[in-house]
Amino acid sequence: MPAEFATSATTSTATTPTKTMVVKIGSSTLVGADGALRRQFIADLARQAAELRRLGWNLVVVSSGAIACGAPLLGFERRPQDMPSLQACASVGQCVLSAVYDEEFRAADLLTSLVLLTRHDTARRNSYLHARDALTRLVSLGVVPVVNENDTVTVDEIRFGDNDTLAALVACLVSADLCVTLSDIDGLYTANPALDPEAQFIPRVDKIDASIIGAAGDSTTAVGTGGMITKIRASRILMTAGIESVICSGEAETPLVRLARGEQVGTCFVPPADRLDIAPRKLWIALGDAARGRLVVDEGAARAIVRHGSSLLPVGVASVDGDFVTGDILDICDPSGFVIARGQAEAPSDELKLAAGRHQDEIAQNRLLAALAGKPAVHRDNMIVFA
Repeated sequence: MPAEFATSATTSTATTPTKTMVVKIGSSTLVGADGALRRQFIADLARQAAELRRLGWNLVVVSSGAIACGAPLLGFERRPQDMPSLQACASVGQCVLSAVYDEEFRAADLLTSLVLLTRHDTARRNSYLHARDALTRLVSLGVVPVVNENDTVTVDEIRFGDNDTLAALVACLVSADLCVTLSDIDGLYTANPALDPEAQFIPRVDKIDASIIGAAGDSTTAVGTGGMITKIRASRILMTAGIESVICSGEAETPLVRLARGEQVGTCFVPPADRLDIAPRKLWIALGDAARGRLVVDEGAARAIVRHGSSLLPVGVASVDGDFVTGDILDICDPSGFVIARGQAEAPSDELKLAAGRHQDEIAQNRLLAALAGKPAVHRDNMIVFA
């Protein structure tokens, strides 16, 4: 191959990468209190990426920060609230952010690429697979993809809402071995440590239940959109997918390299040891599109879904929320409202509202519901049960 076509990413490789790490970096970590991009942080990240390569790890970066970078350049003293201004800030800021990533990673002899995604790109199964193929190929070529939501064209209906969800999606797309969130806090606590001096640090989580969800607080920064709750929800999906994840401070010393070497850093979310491989289609159901509605089920149905992986029958549905059509993604909640699964609707919301709580023979005798006779509300083949 001619020298001019050899990627610089290959020149520093001492060990052929066999594992993949996804790192998500929040706006509050990338941008200082003065609104300026922290170039030195990205330079340090690039050096860690080079060391990871030598340790046998590929790296994929999910980077927030476009809006936060663009706002001061356009004269905004704080994050604007209207959509056109946010889109303008993202457009300007993404150029600045991408340029710095390119410069600092090239200085570490690594090549980066820019990948911008929206829910529109992943809600459709074919587009989801194309995104997976592109990212996988970039990684195989020794490139460090820098992924962000395409905030310039994104509106509320197709937003991921936060890059924690996007990072979980990317980790599943590239079959990552580890997903790390660099945050402005060093991990998960039993309560918000900024408000409760008695809050205890949690170094390891083996199961995310309602108590763990309750310990998560909201975002405390002016430049970010996610909080601890979004990170916990993303970690739960990753645990379901069998991917280990970590939440730690972006100010920690070389956290990615230390994690690659097996050291304890931050809070580690460990998937169940007996977790079987999840079909790619079910991961798409969990992450590809936003939930269009919600089914609250009774205790018996919740138990059958979680313990036995059963389909959800209309008789087990206690209530139906939202307007949706057949094939839309739905959250499935236990009687307390805790999300236990996600799946595709086998019928539209108006029919399921009429069928909720009814047995199959009763449905079959109802002229309006006869088409639902013998059908579940959500079939097990189109459902993913969360760890």
